[in-house]
Amino acid sequence: MFFQRSMPMLLQALGLAQIITCCFAWNMIHPVVSRHHRCVLPKNNFFGTPSSVLTMSTSEMPRTETVTDNDDDAGGDRTTVAVPVSIDEEKEHRKLQGKLLKQLRQVALEYDMLNDGDHIMVCVSGGKDSATLLYLLKELQQRLPVSFQLTAVHVDQKQPGYNGTSLVQWLEHDMKVPFHVVEEDTYSIVVDKTKDGKSYCPVCSRMRRGILYTTAMKLGCNKIALGHHADDAMETLLLNMIHGGQMKGMPARYTAQRGNLGVLRPLMGSFEEDIAKFAQYKQFPILPCNLCSNQANLQRPQVKLLVSTLSSLNPNAKRNLLTAMQNVRPTHLLDTTLREACGLDPITGQISQDRQSEVSDAIGAWMVEEDNDDENT
Repeated sequence: MFFQRSMPMLLQALGLAQIITCCFAWNMIHPVVSRHHRCVLPKNNFFGTPSSVLTMSTSEMPRTETVTDNDDDAGGDRTTVAVPVSIDEEKEHRKLQGKLLKQLRQVALEYDMLNDGDHIMVCVSGGKDSATLLYLLKELQQRLPVSFQLTAVHVDQKQPGYNGTSLVQWLEHDMKVPFHVVEEDTYSIVVDKTKDGKSYCPVCSRMRRGILYTTAMKLGCNKIALGHHADDAMETLLLNMIHGGQMKGMPARYTAQRGNLGVLRPLMGSFEEDIAKFAQYKQFPILPCNLCSNQANLQRPQVKLLVSTLSSLNPNAKRNLLTAMQNVRPTHLLDTTLREACGLDPITGQISQDRQSEVSDAIGAWMVEEDNDDENT
């Protein structure tokens, strides 16, 4: 009789022990996953038992993101897998997107980039910067009380091994924006026209820019958006100063002589590090450039190293460099033509008498600041 009564209890105890053993074993192997899966267990879940998951509220459940895996060559077929994302990660992603959107909106407002009736051609190269730009512009398109049209354009330059399938699928199915792929064999011309030991980039960029201008006019676009960011601007400034003897960077907006097209760089207030993190989170399709990536001793990577070195000396170096490009003091530079253009005497730097009424209050403020600077040195 005792045996008959105790048998069910014994079986329950054995079953519970087996469940706990299995759960413990799963918890041990759980972190060992493939490179496509990042598993995040809920907090306060020691064994990861089904009962603890069932009692979780909806807000505590781990979220998932979609990961796109491209082949190592220039963009293969897309493989999509579900990847669990922790709540903290999701908050960080939303925060980063909000930061980038705010920066883009500030630049767009400051340089009057987005207006009613605009048809903006977004140049999508297949890199992280232009993909981020298109995504953010589409987000603003849905949020701003301004009606403008977006059209994405990608140039297939016929590089060896090129495969733009993943990019086309992303534009069509994920972004769902009008897009055009322009096929032009610039690769052969660039290789033929570039001298040995010289960078392909200058010839390549000029040819690509001409194709983009022509395409924009054919599509009836009045503006072109490029994916250059703050790092590009300061690196270009340093390159021109070191190798060209000019203080010339990248403007956030200018008007192209050809077609009177407005050329926009809405990411001028954003840094490459943030853009790279955002692109990785969103898993944008990336098409590697097989032209310049195969060249050694390029100048821009060397300048990137220089900027990185400056950042090690001062963590705010990059931010200060960007601010300096917006905070120029003509009176403390040697360019007499610039002084004259600003309404200053080209020799002394004083406000010209004949143009005093044209000089803004800002130049007067410069004079006061610089007098104080001289006293403190």
